[in-house]
Amino acid sequence: MILVDTSVLIDFLKGNSNDRVSAFSEILERRLPYGINEFIYQEVLQGAATVAEFDKLREYFETIPQYQLKEGKRSFEKAAYLNFVCRKAGITIRSTIDLLIAQTAIENDLLLLHNDRDFTNMAKAIPELRMY
Repeated sequence: MILVDTSVLIDFLKGNSNDRVSAFSEILERRLPYGINEFIYQEVLQGAATVAEFDKLREYFETIPQYQLKEGKRSFEKAAYLNFVCRKAGITIRSTIDLLIAQTAIENDLLLLHNDRDFTNMAKAIPELRMY
C-alpha cells in the first residue's frame, strides 16, 4: 500500500509532468491501493483557489482511503523523535507536517510516494521510512 504525499497530488492535479506524477498515474492505472492522511488532506484543500474548487477537492478526497496515526500522543512523540534522529545525522527537516506524514507511513507500513527533498533526506537517517 502507498501513501501519496501532497507534493505528488498537487503536481498531478495541476497537470504537471514528472517522474512522481508518472508513478502516481501508474498506481491509478494498475489500481494499486493508495491513500492519504489527514495532514495531506488539509494541505491539498488549503491549495484551493475557489470555493467550487475546495468543494470539488473535498468530495474527491473523501472517496480515497485515509490512514491514521495509530498511537495517539505517542505517535506525535515518535514523529518528534524522527526529527531528533535527523538532526543528529545533520539533516534539517523543514516541516512538522512532513514528520507526521512520515510517521503515518511508518506506523501503517506504507510506501511513501513524494516529490519532496525532506522525505528523501529523512530516509537517509530513518530506514523504516520506505519510498515508492
